[in-house]
Amino acid sequence: MAGAPLTPGSTIGILGGGQLGRMLAVAAIQLGYRVIGYGPAGDNVAASSCDEFIEKGWGEKDALADFASRCDVVTWEFENVPLTAVEAIPEIMLAPHPRALAIAQDRLSEKRFVEDLGARCAPYSRVESDDDFTRAVESVGAPGILKTARDGYDGKGQWRIPTLHEAQGIRFPGRPCIYEGMVGFETEFSVILVRGKDGEVRFWDSSANTHDGGMLVHSVLPAGDLVESQVDEARKIAAQTAEKLKYVGVLTLEFFATKQGPIFNEMAPRVHNSGHWTIEGAATSQFENHIRAIAGLPLGGTATRFASVDMRNIVGNDALSAHRILGEAGEPHLHLYGKREAHEGRKMGHVTRVSHDVGRDLP
Repeated sequence: MAGAPLTPGSTIGILGGGQLGRMLAVAAIQLGYRVIGYGPAGDNVAASSCDEFIEKGWGEKDALADFASRCDVVTWEFENVPLTAVEAIPEIMLAPHPRALAIAQDRLSEKRFVEDLGARCAPYSRVESDDDFTRAVESVGAPGILKTARDGYDGKGQWRIPTLHEAQGIRFPGRPCIYEGMVGFETEFSVILVRGKDGEVRFWDSSANTHDGGMLVHSVLPAGDLVESQVDEARKIAAQTAEKLKYVGVLTLEFFATKQGPIFNEMAPRVHNSGHWTIEGAATSQFENHIRAIAGLPLGGTATRFASVDMRNIVGNDALSAHRILGEAGEPHLHLYGKREAHEGRKMGHVTRVSHDVGRDLP
């Protein structure tokens, strides 16, 4: 990972074809780089923003090796890229380091990793059988959430357990899981940082986040007094995580703001939905700074440019009438991702509203 910054015209490879890859590609092209994307055949919305997109499977090692041979650095846009696919690419070309993926892809490893750094987590127990599940619910208590240890995101692979009685009706799904006790929290917030190749770390302001069914739907700044009182402690954990991993790029840690302080929820070794507001709302977006970091360029400023910022996801069929947003108040900035099919629970875009007035009522 050492060496001179990538010169204009160099090629950045992106594993994954979703909207995060699309926005990373736009940032990379603006900085003068070529972009090659890679991912299985499907609705790869990143392809329209890449110079080239290779539709091949994660298990096709020859195709992955050929892809890597044409790139100067390779990154990823989501944390569920199979490790076997990443291992087909020379480690020296990858940013961040794949150890971040290995930890983030297993909820138990993730929690143990941050606990070793001093973070607090909700009570939890590993579950690998029906008997494990019964014991976990009895020891951790209810309400709680049963989550698959791997491959879950946006509320997928999760089952809420309101009471001990209702736990009896849930069957173990047949793959490793983790059972977590519910945390009494005031709000959720994320810490998003970028770490350069030289070890410099910069943070964006933390947004207060609202989820529905496990999916982020709303991020707002300022985040409120409770979050702001807990950001420093959460940032220390995030910075220690980045340092321990020798991380390069954008890293996100999500927390619950509780009366007892910040409780770690999960980590995303990538750009993050709760940071979409940075495109219009920050001096340098999370996407541009991720590209700067992996290319070895100086990091850009992360200061918030407005007094109030409000980002909302556009989900499912709401995308079909999203253009009406442009006629609303609050300086709306609309981003539609170009996905072909709108269905329930699918992120189709987002809208960010900014204001120079603190506390302005943004629609």
